[in-house]
Amino acid sequence: MTLDKYPPQARWHDWTELDAKAWPDRKERNYTLVPTTCFNCEAACGLLAYFDNETGEISKIEGNPEHPASRGRNCAKGPATLNQIYDNERVLYPLKQMGERGSGQWERISWDQALDEIGERIRTAFMEDRHNEVMYHVGRPGEDGYADRVLKAWGTDGHNSHTNICSSNARIGYQSWMGHDRPSSDFANAEVIFLISSHLESGHYFNPHAQRIIEAQSKGATVICVDPRLSNTGSKADHWLPTWPGTEAFLCLSIAHLLLENGTWERDFVRRWVNWETFLAEEYPELPQTFESVEAALKDHYAEYTPERAEHVTGVSAEQIREIATIIGKHPTKFASHNWRAAGAGNLGGWQVARSLFFLNVLTGSVATVGGTSGNGWNKFAPHQPKGAPPLTKWNELNWPKEYPLAYHEMSILLPHFLNEGRGKLDTYFSRVYNPIWTNPDGFTWLEALKDRDKVACHVALTPTWSETSWFADYVLPMGVGAERHDLASYETHAGRWVGFRQSVFRRYAEIKASRGEGDGVGPDSRSHEFNPGEVWEENEFWIDLSWRIDPDGELGIRKWFESDERPGQPISVDEYYAHIFTEEIPGLADAAAETGQSPLEYMRDRGSFAVPGDPYTPYERAVSPDAVADCVKDDLGVFRKPGTIGTFDGSDAAFASTELAKLGDGSPAVEVDGEIKEGFPTPSKKLELFSTTLKEWGWPEYATPRWIPSHVHWEDMDLAGNERILLPTFRIPTLIHTRSANSKWLNEISHRHPLWIHPSDAEQLGIEESGLVRISTRIGHFVIQAWRTEGIRPGVVAASHHMGRWRLDETEGRNWAAGKATIDQSGTTWTLKREGADKKNMTAYESSDPDTGRIWWHDTGVHQNATFCVQPDPISGMQCWHQRVRVTPAAAGDEYGDVVVDTAKSREAYLDWLAKTRPAGTTNDSGLRRPLWYARPLKPTLDAYRL
Repeated sequence: MTLDKYPPQARWHDWTELDAKAWPDRKERNYTLVPTTCFNCEAACGLLAYFDNETGEISKIEGNPEHPASRGRNCAKGPATLNQIYDNERVLYPLKQMGERGSGQWERISWDQALDEIGERIRTAFMEDRHNEVMYHVGRPGEDGYADRVLKAWGTDGHNSHTNICSSNARIGYQSWMGHDRPSSDFANAEVIFLISSHLESGHYFNPHAQRIIEAQSKGATVICVDPRLSNTGSKADHWLPTWPGTEAFLCLSIAHLLLENGTWERDFVRRWVNWETFLAEEYPELPQTFESVEAALKDHYAEYTPERAEHVTGVSAEQIREIATIIGKHPTKFASHNWRAAGAGNLGGWQVARSLFFLNVLTGSVATVGGTSGNGWNKFAPHQPKGAPPLTKWNELNWPKEYPLAYHEMSILLPHFLNEGRGKLDTYFSRVYNPIWTNPDGFTWLEALKDRDKVACHVALTPTWSETSWFADYVLPMGVGAERHDLASYETHAGRWVGFRQSVFRRYAEIKASRGEGDGVGPDSRSHEFNPGEVWEENEFWIDLSWRIDPDGELGIRKWFESDERPGQPISVDEYYAHIFTEEIPGLADAAAETGQSPLEYMRDRGSFAVPGDPYTPYERAVSPDAVADCVKDDLGVFRKPGTIGTFDGSDAAFASTELAKLGDGSPAVEVDGEIKEGFPTPSKKLELFSTTLKEWGWPEYATPRWIPSHVHWEDMDLAGNERILLPTFRIPTLIHTRSANSKWLNEISHRHPLWIHPSDAEQLGIEESGLVRISTRIGHFVIQAWRTEGIRPGVVAASHHMGRWRLDETEGRNWAAGKATIDQSGTTWTLKREGADKKNMTAYESSDPDTGRIWWHDTGVHQNATFCVQPDPISGMQCWHQRVRVTPAAAGDEYGDVVVDTAKSREAYLDWLAKTRPAGTTNDSGLRRPLWYARPLKPTLDAYRL
């Protein structure tokens, strides 16, 4: 007899194992296992739903061993999908608010009514050419481009996202180097792993990365963690560097300084693949313009970043910096690094953290090498979609204002301020898996906007659970969790490409039972809400059916993009949609399916994922055929340009943005390196850009190379001798899921409170008692939280996790294991949120259909801190700079735990101050454009839309 780690895939439709709960009796359970992918973070790990064939219910959810990224392993959030499916308080049916927003006067309606009413108002907006009054605002998308295609088919530039509260800074830092806006590290084969933040336990693609980081460390890799807080990652690292917040770029550049000083940099890689010619011409025109001048120029350019100066600026000793630089220098080509949120998300100029960190990859030649760091576009596979969509001709200035021409991506945090200024209004606003009132900074300004029908005429919340924002919607439409929907997801989790197939496991279980003669199965006109709990639906079919209601007769030219090719006159089905992708658009998948005797769709429904074949290493070195560039012109730097993409803009239509067109990927198919034609990088120079001509041309020449930008919370500018401190509100808890974990009982039992981390020396200086109440005062208000003394944080810095502090206004709706009852009062522009209950920690046990609600033993649900933060968008990237300059004092007389007080008039003042830091399009160059054409952008419109 042998033991298997996982049920063999061939037996997933008929799997029997012993019931552990029946011990000591020997009782067998027969299961049908259905794969899907997790939707509880951005990693999209593989899951298996175990359907008990006796009850027809899901008994447990475990990992999918067929998944190339997660390999059968999951964090706590994956199995907790079971809680979300069977949560006693989830929204199961479409609801319509019958009173004022926030009144809680909900009426259950049918899906037909919801589609008819929402479809009619959108149709009217389109008929009146008000396309950009329809907006789709998504939090964690969890899918690759489906909604984007819908919006393009509708002709609206209405995509909005959470990116500028999440990753805009990191994106522009990486993109400025290599054209890809995210890193993808080959941690498994690395010899040095450099992490800025708690990446191992809670960072981007946490579970797939964590596996490979620990595997590499067990083989001898050195792990370095840069974080002011002693995270679990810091405790596992070989070196923990608790820098002052916002000085991480200085640390990286001091290491670069030492690599140059020690001569441990990869000269030939830099010669071949860095735009050093432009760097010399722009920064050192007096030197001979040959590669021999580069070393002296780089040493001079980074002369100020000595380890001794870095010790003063960062707080990390010069000795330790020298030691780390020596370690890095000994492992060329095998340096894996990562920064995503953390330092990048927290600080003004935080985008230079990613830029300076990747500089170390460049100097060590560790770019898309075995054990190095690649660009996400080389390790992510997003297949082309069936049907396509028409070109988008509109530009939405509510999302893409001229003040932020380099923003990555939409300026979503400023939407309520733009609405207040009358820059536009919204007819129909979709919030999808997004909770801006709670998640975004300045939440009460959001609340003001979402209560005002003159600004937002109709708010449709697409959500699997109640939230602070959905309570103020006109419609709450229940959309499925990861086991109840169809999506494709692919992420840069390791050196390799893969596609994960998220599917409605209930729908698939019905198909499998029908194949056994146990039911009617699924017809071409069936909808997933017919199989999911209640009438929980999915966005795929919702958008298809809504598009037919918007354009029932095809008059608007929309319906055809959602019509079946197999059954003309009928909506396309999810089977038809994904069957086309799996058959035609994913290399190797059809062949793999044929070997099993299955169609590609059946193959993916039975396995849930597919590893796309290919070599992930050094793609920039791939040879390009001379025939591929036969019609191109080679410029002075060896870049092959397509005809018509080289020239100088003179304002005429013929020459419009010709220089910018030269920077488009399709305008530059290859580059000559040492006499060979190579694929290169997706940048204007087709090389790694030490000097960014884009940053120079768009008004920021001082930051065209990797530099340190002092943060808005730089410690030398703080009153640390008094009660001023730096607040870090960004760190993640590995067991929670932003706002979606509220309907998961297991996760909330593990993590349900977030005390303020404070160093004992600060607590003593400020008079903060052990576990005492603390008032944290920001520019626009204050909140009251409980202190936790710990030596695991740098003195001068305090921190509170951003996952908790959920609240509800209704006594019974939206408790969801994590939301405390609260009241909100308004006096002029001042808003006050107060917790109810004797101790203000008011999560209590209660009776429901789930007996576990009677076993709730915790009471604290945390404090809503984000509402007290003003908008602080970086003037270049548009990223919300989350770190706060705060006053830390003992709670004042009358303060109670959980109190939140905000003055939205002060929020407005702060918004205007930060807006004044920008350099708007049209004021810094004469391109006539709103934005560089080569920069990524969801729903990229036609060239004319880029005209100012």
